[in-house]
Amino acid sequence: MPVNFIGYIGFNNRSEIHAGVRERALDRDYVNKALRTQEDGGFDRVLIPFGSNSPEGQIVAAFGAARTSRLGFLVAHRPGFTQPTLAARQLATLDQLSEGRVAVHIITGGADEEMARDGDVGTTKAERYARSDEYLGILRQEWSAAKPFDHDGRFYHIRQASSDVRPDNLPVFFGGTSAEAIDVAGRHADVYATWGETLDATREIIARVRASAARHGRTIGFSLSLRPVIADTEDAAWKRADQIVEQVRANREKAGLPTSGHRPPNDGSRRLLDTASALRRDARLWTGVAQLTGAAGNSTGLVGTAEQVADALVEYYKLGIGNFLIRGFEPLADAELYGRDLIPLVRERVAALETQRPAAAG
Repeated sequence: MPVNFIGYIGFNNRSEIHAGVRERALDRDYVNKALRTQEDGGFDRVLIPFGSNSPEGQIVAAFGAARTSRLGFLVAHRPGFTQPTLAARQLATLDQLSEGRVAVHIITGGADEEMARDGDVGTTKAERYARSDEYLGILRQEWSAAKPFDHDGRFYHIRQASSDVRPDNLPVFFGGTSAEAIDVAGRHADVYATWGETLDATREIIARVRASAARHGRTIGFSLSLRPVIADTEDAAWKRADQIVEQVRANREKAGLPTSGHRPPNDGSRRLLDTASALRRDARLWTGVAQLTGAAGNSTGLVGTAEQVADALVEYYKLGIGNFLIRGFEPLADAELYGRDLIPLVRERVAALETQRPAAAG
């Protein structure tokens, strides 16, 4: 199994520890630097996030594809706001123009206020996952149908849909830990994306998702999101992690945001917050920022030297994780550090592991 690294293209230089640094919502110079840093650093793809008040990700991906030659783009996309047939053609067009460098990460949406900003008011979580299920079925049919097709469903009614443009190979990523999410992932996803939990918790979620995929006669890959904190010594890395926690705490308090008592709206964040009940888990897993933010998104990390963090990533790889989405709290500096010190080590260890496996089997 190959190992792939996914970076991150924020739209500016903001992070949890630099909440006040942002000068523009969309900083063209910053995006260019982030593209170059991660392509030069050996990342395979970069995630372009989605938010109801953020720049439009597919346009940023097109901008990035025109300025890179190898880097892939994982475009976050939320069902329900674009007709699936139109979205299929938009993504296929982007995939063709980038020469096959596009993947899509389906974000169903868990927070009511986030959905309402774009006009989706009153839908339940179950309804959103049912809509995503129907949406993905139509999306894939638009990409593959040999002749025009009709569709009559709960959310969409389509007549004689067809597309002249199709992707060469456009992977679909999907996340969520609820029963509804895992069923949709098993039915449609090429890669199931999850956040950084303990090895035992990761093993458990992999088993659930594989069982879901098997019920639909499919196999599925996995992606794990983490925030590595790396230094020359283990003590220095943990000191840096402690500094990050204090910086995040200060920024949240200054902004009037809570640092405790969180009640996340989605199962994934609640699950991650349970993991964060202990500051350190396993040998390297660090949950300090997740505690402060209510496990909002990708907020757990691995802490240590590059060698120690590489070893920890390989343990997740052994469970079946083939994609690692890694991003730092110093976006550009950490991306450069990962490309120089971490990614080559993990690739080297994975290559050695894969070489040993046939011999062990024999």
